Amino acid sequence: MGEPFLEGHDASKTSLPPRSRKLDLAAHAAWLYYIAGNTQEEIAAKLNVSRQAAQRLVALAVTKKLIKFRLDHPLSECIALAESLRDKFGLSLCEVVPTDAGKSDILQGLGVCAATHLEAYLIAKTPTIMAFSSGRTLRAMVEQIPSMNQPQHKIVSIIGNMSHCGRAGRHEVVIHLSDRVGSQAYPVPTPVVATSIEERELLQTQRSFITVKALAEQAKVTFVGISHIAWNAPLHQDGFINDEEVAELIELGAVGEIAGWACDRYGVLLQTGTNSRVASVPLEQPARRLIIGVAGGVKKAEAILAALRGKLITGLITDEVAAQAILTKI
Repeated sequence: MGEPFLEGHDASKTSLPPRSRKLDLAAHAAWLYYIAGNTQEEIAAKLNVSRQAAQRLVALAVTKKLIKFRLDHPLSECIALAESLRDKFGLSLCEVVPTDAGKSDILQGLGVCAATHLEAYLIAKTPTIMAFSSGRTLRAMVEQIPSMNQPQHKIVSIIGNMSHCGRAGRHEVVIHLSDRVGSQAYPVPTPVVATSIEERELLQTQRSFITVKALAEQAKVTFVGISHIAWNAPLHQDGFINDEEVAELIELGAVGEIAGWACDRYGVLLQTGTNSRVASVPLEQPARRLIIGVAGGVKKAEAILAALRGKLITGLITDEVAAQAILTKI
């Protein structure tokens, strides 16, 4: 007999309805079981599901004839990339979505995948604290979440949403998600970067900031965007840092940022530059909780790799081209 392979729906499309997403999970479970030789307990841990759910996913793959005698499922390369990244960086969770060569916009695919994981927390009856940064990719995730009424949860931001001059950012996440699911919202009442160290210190002594910070530190899961540091990169383009500040960060060796906190190529958070004035909730390094980075594209590969090297994240949702670029660089 030959080796089993996976076959089924067209996973090359990044906009996947819930049923297609379930088949993706079934394909992933089948790959781990038949190809990688994982036990059902190991599959359950890697996919963040119960052992019974892992067993059902493998059974679904067989029922839907995803299993034959060799690996030939469209997601096989993505699954292999995800497993390589998981093993290399000791990640609790890793997903790689296909890159559509015909489209430059990868946000929808990342958003669909991230929303699948987020929804698992949102539908829980047990009161849960979830924390978020901001940005285009996480907003794409929120757009994929169906309307629901879950007032028992707390949705907490870890980043302010204003520029130096008080202009609001366009890609805020917490309020939009709260409106969609009916959970309690806790935004950070500060700009992303304060105008001075003294202003930052004053802002972070306010009771509202202390409350949000305490909640963020208790979050069961935190979803963060990861961006590169460059001219017209999101932090600069959205007006959170000015021309002089982005030039200074580049001079200091910054390659990426999470929630406004800039880091070098090794993932070490800078001690100078705008980091001395960032008014966001401080990042934990190394992260000891589930912090899921959601980002993709070749431009962000170096920033994602830095976050992985610096252990600023413990989970990753990315796309094929970024995963390939990261594995090539290490």
